Amino acid sequence: MPASWSALLRRRRLSLIILASLLVLLPIGCAKLEQTERELVFRIEPGTARWFSGLPAGIEDVQLQSPDLAADESLHAWWWPSSRHDAPTLLYLHGSRWNLTGQLFRIEQLHAMGFSVLAVDYRGFGQSRGALPSERSVYQDALIAWQHLARLQPDPSKRFIYGHSLGGAVAVNLARELAGERQQAQAAGLIVESSFTNLGDVAAAVTNTSLPVRWLLSQEFDSLSKIGEVGIPVLIAHGRDDRYVPSRFSEALFDAANEPKQLLLIDGANHNNGLRMAGNSYRQALQALGLALN
Repeated sequence: MPASWSALLRRRRLSLIILASLLVLLPIGCAKLEQTERELVFRIEPGTARWFSGLPAGIEDVQLQSPDLAADESLHAWWWPSSRHDAPTLLYLHGSRWNLTGQLFRIEQLHAMGFSVLAVDYRGFGQSRGALPSERSVYQDALIAWQHLARLQPDPSKRFIYGHSLGGAVAVNLARELAGERQQAQAAGLIVESSFTNLGDVAAAVTNTSLPVRWLLSQEFDSLSKIGEVGIPVLIAHGRDDRYVPSRFSEALFDAANEPKQLLLIDGANHNNGLRMAGNSYRQALQALGLALN
């Protein structure tokens, strides 16, 4: 066999070995990349938030049941009923990092507005057992919690969905899923606070890059493409001084939403204190949508 042919065969054999190795290693690399991405997206802080000093009187610990939960999984929630038996009921969906113990100050403010509140920790957060969360798993957890809330509050005209930050994307997805289930509305209103259009947009903003980082993301949390399909009144609130998620994302969500809708941009508010800084403006914005709390 000519030497040139032998060299060609060796090169071709080497190319096939490299190609086969890539085909074997690529899924492993993608799986590791996705796990790292999910760790960065959810950034779970274990244990109790350092500012948590215990539960107020009236809050009940609840373990939500569902056939969709595996034997080694659980879904923990807090149920805080209003003193009024006919009060509107709100599902609280939190964002990344902190479990319910880090969310109590916001839950207290919503309860003070007149809501009965069901607040849930996604699997992997707080007392909810499970693996590292994903976009799919938190959507599923929100739906399980909503089914429980619907039993607590049978009247759809008194049910609300609230999501903060990443929880805003979970709330938008839940509202769209519910809109597709039946002709009749399953909730009275959707409240989205300090949230974003999609994960790619906020990742580019946080990293301050024009590179197409969305191409690397497996978790989309694409509220922008969904909010026009929720089919219920929408209140979008955002602090003008939010350094983590720019308020322009909420303005874009508002533009994409259908009427009736309200945009509440809160002067002086950051990513976490919008409810407190807004004062009575929150209630007024809900009333402007025809959603009275009293």
